[in-house]
Amino acid sequence: MRILMISAFMALAGLAAGCQSIPREMTLGQYCADERRATEDVCKINVEINGTRSQLADTNTRLSEARAIAEQARLAADAANTRQDQMFCETRTLRNTANGSCSTGYTLMSCTQTRFTRRAGAPSIMRSINDEQCRFNSPVLEMQVRCCMAGAAPAPTEPVPTSSTRSRPRGPRPTS
Repeated sequence: MRILMISAFMALAGLAAGCQSIPREMTLGQYCADERRATEDVCKINVEINGTRSQLADTNTRLSEARAIAEQARLAADAANTRQDQMFCETRTLRNTANGSCSTGYTLMSCTQTRFTRRAGAPSIMRSINDEQCRFNSPVLEMQVRCCMAGAAPAPTEPVPTSSTRSRPRGPRPTS
């Protein structure tokens, strides 16, 4: 009796599988294109597989784009390092002057008052700055001027000009 039941179940399973089989002359896409078959399990799985394929294709496209952007960034960094290797800078310290400038061929990057007297009360006011020079409101005790240039070799450095003003602050003379 058990053998008969098992045989009957196997026959029904084979019959059900035969009903689910796709004719040889049709592709799975053609089979599932029929609206009546869209609810069958094989068609549902096909839709999931196709969705996963399209997501993977999109992911591969985005990965390719990300790799291209990373390669462009690497090339830009290499170019920046090459330019940095060809960047030459100097810092000039100027005393007792109101104007700061660079050697020929250099571009002014910054101008900073580094020392001032207590008698003056505070740092002097910078009146103007451009690529060539900076100018303070009044002569300052000391300023540092940062100058840079890009090129194959640094330009020769000009001597730092000295001011004709007195190097000693004004005030009462010591009595001996």
